[in-house]
Formats: sequence, structure tokens, C-alpha cells
Amino acid sequence: MADEILDIVDEHDVVVGQAPRPEVYARRLRHRAAFVLARDPDGRIFVHRRTAHKLVFPSLYDMFVGGVLSAGESYDEAARREAAEELGVDTPLAPVPLFRFLYETPAHTWWSAVYEVRVDGPVRPQPEEVDWWAFLTEDELHRRLDEWEWVPDGFEAYRRLREHPRQS
Repeated sequence: MADEILDIVDEHDVVVGQAPRPEVYARRLRHRAAFVLARDPDGRIFVHRRTAHKLVFPSLYDMFVGGVLSAGESYDEAARREAAEELGVDTPLAPVPLFRFLYETPAHTWWSAVYEVRVDGPVRPQPEEVDWWAFLTEDELHRRLDEWEWVPDGFEAYRRLREHPRQS
């Protein structure tokens, strides 16, 4: 991961350079990330708690799987790769793109592409990435929004998804 190279993008999501991941975070360089909302056949949402050793947002809950894009990787490629890796599924997944938004805080900045995917088979989340997981109904998830500490970028993506379910 330390030698992973990421594309650096401007405020319009145009690539303007590249840098190693640690430098990207240390210097707050804008990069790209893919978020995938995974649903089971009953429509329940995959929710998990990140491991304590994660570089960004350790031990927080998330309703998305995903991660940063490697240099030269498209959002679609990253969404497929990250969803398959983090969910631990054997069958190819086809995440559907929903919308993009720029996530910015004093500490972080990245362009975020939000996807949704249906997972028909069993999941085997990576123990290096996921401490706990469950498929929750929308009502169960909403009850926990104020109870659990959520990753802020995923929380923002979910808020936007709920407000504008099919924005482009």
C-alpha cells in the first residue's frame, strides 16, 4: 500500500499528477474513491465496521465498500475490484453507477463515485478490512445512524443517496 501510486485530480476531477498514497494523505492531495452500496436479494444493505488498523477512519462503521482508485484506474474498475475484494465474492459483480460528488473537509479531499450492486451469493469479507458485518434493512440502518460512529465520507454519500436517489 505504501508504494501504491494514486492519480491526483483537480476540482473538476481531471488528473493533474500522481503521488504515493502516504504522500497523498500527508499533503491532503485530492484523489479519487469509489463507494459501493451492496444489497442482498432481499434488498438489505451490507454494513460493516472497519478494522482498527485502517489508515483512514479506523474502527468506524460504513454502509459502503470501496476505496481509492489506483493511478490509471477508472471508477468502474475500482468499484468492481473493491466490491469483490471487500465482500469476498467469487462471482463477478456489476456495480451500477449512481452519482459523483466532491468530498472535502479540512483533513481530506477526494472525488467520490457512488455505486450500487446486488450480491446474490454468500459474502466472505476480508478480515484485514472488516471487523464486523451484517446485512441490515433500511429501517435497521436508519435506527443506527445516530447510534454508531460512521465514516464521514460514507455517511455523506448515504445522505446524498437518500436525498437524490438517482442523481447523475
